Amino acid sequence: MITSTSNPQIKNLVLLGKKAKARKEQGVFLAEGRKMLEEVPKEWIHSLYLSESFVCDKKNWDMIRKLDYEVLSDHVMKAAGNTQTPQGILMTVSIPEWDFKKTIENKKGCYLFLENVQDPGNLGTMIRTGEAAGITAVIADASTVDLYNPKTVRATMGSIYRMPFFAAEDFRETIRQFKDSGTKFYAAYLNGEKMYDEPDYKGMCGFLIGNESKGLTEETAALADARIKIPMEGKVESLNAATAAAILMYEANRQRRK
Repeated sequence: MITSTSNPQIKNLVLLGKKAKARKEQGVFLAEGRKMLEEVPKEWIHSLYLSESFVCDKKNWDMIRKLDYEVLSDHVMKAAGNTQTPQGILMTVSIPEWDFKKTIENKKGCYLFLENVQDPGNLGTMIRTGEAAGITAVIADASTVDLYNPKTVRATMGSIYRMPFFAAEDFRETIRQFKDSGTKFYAAYLNGEKMYDEPDYKGMCGFLIGNESKGLTEETAALADARIKIPMEGKVESLNAATAAAILMYEANRQRRK
């Protein structure tokens, strides 16, 4: 059992929780909690840590008896993790590699493109909602918050294991590649010329979502085939980025189900 926060493994866990560079270099990210352990493909687990109190609880024995794990004292688990109330499960998980060629060639593809989304919770919610709505993949620019930020991972509620995600080095060029493959793009825009439910999303389509406060840059919005808006009553000026994305993704889902 590891009882010291000075242990090299614990120092590395703290590093992985704080630094995107470390996660990228090691090819792993942190995941916490029972749900994340239950849903992870077991071959993706790089290392698994359980708290002393979790291991001592007989209710958990059936769950963990076939797993390889390291035990941490409770105070070390709290120091190594990223939650105020740890569930007693912390693991490093291999960063998945998705097939970009297969994704871009999907003739029924529906995509979410994100520009400069900064809130980890928003990104995680979009990943989760994207899976629920049947989105093919999520593509983000280099300025968007790291998908493997522990707060983002937690907000995905396990969808991070199943939703293909790509970080585009050249975001606009990636949009052009998808356009060349037949994808029609729709930019979420406050002053859009069409209501969000007017276009036909049954073909290959992509939604462009911008920064929480500034929206899309003009350069990115200019690549869209149409700029669409979501009607708002009262004195509301804008919607949360994740909420706007959910409305658009589910409109595409509604049309495709018909």
